[in-house]
Amino acid sequence: MTLTQLLADEELRHREFPVSRDKIFLAHAGVCPLPRRVAQAISDCAQRGTADDQETLVFPRRLDEGRRVAAQLLNCRAEEIAFVGPTSLALSFVAAGLSFRRGDNILIYHDDYPSNVYPWMALADRGVEVRLLNTRGLGVIRPMDVAGQVDENTRLVALASCHFISGFRIEVEAIGKYLRRRGILFCLDAIQTLGAFPVPAGTVDFLAADAHKWLLGLCGAGVLYVRREVQDRLNPPIYGWHNVQNPNFVAQEKIVFRAGATKYEAGTHNLVGLVGLVAAMELALEIGVENIAAELLRKRAWLVPALQSKGYTILNGDAKPENASGIVSFHQQGKDLTALHKKLAVAGMVTSLRTDRAGKNYLRLSPHYYNTDAELQRVLDLL
Repeated sequence: MTLTQLLADEELRHREFPVSRDKIFLAHAGVCPLPRRVAQAISDCAQRGTADDQETLVFPRRLDEGRRVAAQLLNCRAEEIAFVGPTSLALSFVAAGLSFRRGDNILIYHDDYPSNVYPWMALADRGVEVRLLNTRGLGVIRPMDVAGQVDENTRLVALASCHFISGFRIEVEAIGKYLRRRGILFCLDAIQTLGAFPVPAGTVDFLAADAHKWLLGLCGAGVLYVRREVQDRLNPPIYGWHNVQNPNFVAQEKIVFRAGATKYEAGTHNLVGLVGLVAAMELALEIGVENIAAELLRKRAWLVPALQSKGYTILNGDAKPENASGIVSFHQQGKDLTALHKKLAVAGMVTSLRTDRAGKNYLRLSPHYYNTDAELQRVLDLL
């Protein structure tokens, strides 16, 4: 299936994305509806599990396939991929598993999604100085901002690939290359870009992303990338039968972790979730991430001026292509966005309502590649 075929054939679109039959779903930056083939993969796995040992149906063949697919999606090695579940858990693994010295500092962005804030804030109890990045706008993080706020004691920078409200997409490669030269670790929360834009894992040290947004997968099933060269610096904060060597399930006298990123997978996997995750990643590769990215930017280029013509102010509306994303958030002085959000919902149009630190509301549109121009026009007409 190609993107061109999907957008030209309404019957195909309804079959592959059942939500499109009854709703205009424009909230993929929140929690996505499942495509047919992802739901089918999950259903088939669960059904097979009624007839035999659940684990032997999936483990290890499908997991190995999943690592290879994830590696293709991230342009990395399969042994750098771990399946540990949601983004919050994966980021917490990184924060808890690294060693810091008193006096070390880390740089984070306080207005990121809480999953990428709290695990790092907790390091203050270990004597780590937690620095909050200053920016010129909500989520607007430029390479120069990072370069100007790290020093010789900075051990790690933790950022999101794209801000969940403003939709500003950071220049991962430029930031990553700079930090690599400085010997500073770089951790990326990629949940708002994985499945929507190419994610250059090679310039980061750690990356986490759940599948339930742009990747169109199940909640609680995600990937953790740990660059091979830093795996010996990140020790798992949890232990179990799967990540510690135990021949014939016999506990040994010493704890010896398994090789590669599987050392971060302590116990039994969420098998049904991972089957859905693999199906979602395969779908993204089938459509082509570059094709998806181009389509999202095309939709954005059309939506932004159309909304501006109706008097709305767009967050990050003048972003350069390398900083633009599929997220379009807007507001208008005196406009009751809560009421507008409800009005759209009653009409079968699913959007998101988000609030910044100052308490200002924004209506957020996050269409995906399968949404049509006709659907977007209907939303604009109602606005």
